[in-house]
Amino acid sequence: MTTMVATTVPTENRRRALQFVALGAKAVLFMLLLSALIWPDLSGIKGKASTARLIVYPVGAMVLPLWWWAYGRTRSRLHERFPWPADLLITLPWLIDLIGNRLNLFDTISWWDDAMHFILWGLLTAGVLIAFVPRTLSRGITTFVALGFGATAAVIWELGEYYAFVRHSEELQTAYTDTLGDLALGTLGALLAALILFQVHSRRAR
Repeated sequence: MTTMVATTVPTENRRRALQFVALGAKAVLFMLLLSALIWPDLSGIKGKASTARLIVYPVGAMVLPLWWWAYGRTRSRLHERFPWPADLLITLPWLIDLIGNRLNLFDTISWWDDAMHFILWGLLTAGVLIAFVPRTLSRGITTFVALGFGATAAVIWELGEYYAFVRHSEELQTAYTDTLGDLALGTLGALLAALILFQVHSRRAR
């Protein structure tokens, strides 16, 4: 009994910490989006499909809570409680991307864009896997699901960037090479997320 209580308390503390961090990430994201509306010249996304980003980013950050409220609570295969780790992982890519643009890191650090496509797609895919994919899947199936989501999301993102601002900017001259690289890095990030997550779930199941 004592061991069970000792185990439950740290688990509940970690859950509360994750909830606090996830909500904090959302708060910072929405504050940055609000400031971009008030001071668009300082946002770092002016001329980079700012209107689309102001719509897509909050939707992306809120998609899991909205899904959970409308439908997910009734799905027994998910956690009985809201999956805060998944929510944090899904929120971070939007927040990190917005911060990177605000600090002008995409235009001042040559490798920043490539690193973000790899890392952020890994975080996003990991969040989606935790929230929507059963932990009992094999390594192969988990990998296929991750690649399916990651590659599809990467293609949608690149199409959105192209139609929103790339086709009218100087980046059009190098867009083909850059897009291929972004797609490859995003897919690799999704693959790595699947392999790491499967390994974590396997160790916890032992």
